[in-house]
Amino acid sequence: MSSELYERLRGLLDALSAHLIERDTEIRLSLLAALAGEHLLLLGPPGTAKSELARRLRHALRDARYFERLLTRFSVPEELFGPLSIVALEQDRYERQTAGFLPEASIAFIDEVFKANSAILNALLTLLNEREFDNGSRRLRTPLVTVLAASNEVPEDEAIAAFHDRFLLRCDVQPVGAGRFPELLALPDDIAITVPDACRFDHAELDALRQAAAAVALPAAVVELIADLRAWTLEQGIAVTDRRWRKLAQLLRIAAHAHGRSQVDLWDCALLVYGVGETAAQRATVAQWYGERLGTDRVLQPARLTRVVESFEAQLEFERTATDLNYDAAGRLALEAGAEDDDNGLRSSRRKGLSGFIRPKQYGERHIGARVEQVGALLAEFDAALGGLDRIALELEETVRLHLWLPPDFADRVREPLAVTRAVFAALRARVIDVREGFAALPLADEPGTAPAPIAVDG
Repeated sequence: MSSELYERLRGLLDALSAHLIERDTEIRLSLLAALAGEHLLLLGPPGTAKSELARRLRHALRDARYFERLLTRFSVPEELFGPLSIVALEQDRYERQTAGFLPEASIAFIDEVFKANSAILNALLTLLNEREFDNGSRRLRTPLVTVLAASNEVPEDEAIAAFHDRFLLRCDVQPVGAGRFPELLALPDDIAITVPDACRFDHAELDALRQAAAAVALPAAVVELIADLRAWTLEQGIAVTDRRWRKLAQLLRIAAHAHGRSQVDLWDCALLVYGVGETAAQRATVAQWYGERLGTDRVLQPARLTRVVESFEAQLEFERTATDLNYDAAGRLALEAGAEDDDNGLRSSRRKGLSGFIRPKQYGERHIGARVEQVGALLAEFDAALGGLDRIALELEETVRLHLWLPPDFADRVREPLAVTRAVFAALRARVIDVREGFAALPLADEPGTAPAPIAVDG
């Protein structure tokens, strides 16, 4: 079943993306949104195939009813929800004729969605979230699967914040790049796509898929990453509601279930980039955070390990420069080797003070052994971190090739952050080796002594 679902979705994506140039990410997100019963907001200039994406998505469902509308600041509710019923008015009922309008659609595209007035927005809020429509005194269930909405930008208006939050996924759409622009010019005017019926879904199949995906586990590493992202967004002032976090977790489960997996993996978490951040700039910073976080965890973080190494280096410097009084075999103070006698050849502590009788502190075998062992444990942490990063790098190309939802350029986005993180770890590891050699070279005392307390680490 899992393999069958994967191949079915792969075929559906191939069919929907045929003859579309540089819109792989948008197609993948629109289909994932439909599977999850969520909505997608496309942000970008006009003429970038945003409406074409929605028109194609309708072919992913059997017998899909499609609705499309361009809003202006003069749009009225009748344009989306249908005209008032004259027959109902004659019977003192305020009802709309919804046939052919949004309340009866399963796939919808709303262009310039933020130009809607408050009357439209209020009705859309309930329809998008609860899949219900208030028609007069009755609240009706709607067959809506997903809404793709488009806008040039998101207005900075607190009044639309709740409406903006209804779109779980947000994607920035750019014009076709210069490298593939000739392909755009060569496209025929009439492009007909063919979606095999075996690849399409009906409402019952979507419900079954979502129920099955609910059993997909969020492993500890994924929960930790999401929790860390939440803490980071709070620090950055990026608003993400608790409802959105819960919906994103379910989206990740559906993404994993599509691959036949019983749990979400860290690659799936790349999709969080499209669900966290209200602006393109915020989404870019989230993508950077994910790239830097990939292959690490709370323990094996560059910042934390840097502090650990600095603590070890500080302890080594302290012990290396520590001094002690120099006693001879008889237990008397003796002039340290290399110290000069005074002009009269006297070793007079009265005239020279104690400075001539001070030597570098010596450490017992147990002390030095304990320090070397502790540094060895830290070195093992670095080896584990570097090994993990190397495994991630090896998985990267194959993962992107097989993953249904990651964009084709995902590998390019994370390859550099991975390399930077690895270089940081490798440099820190070299410093740890120097520290280990420094502890091993401390002056050795005659007595074995005792093992010291572990080096205190801040963070």
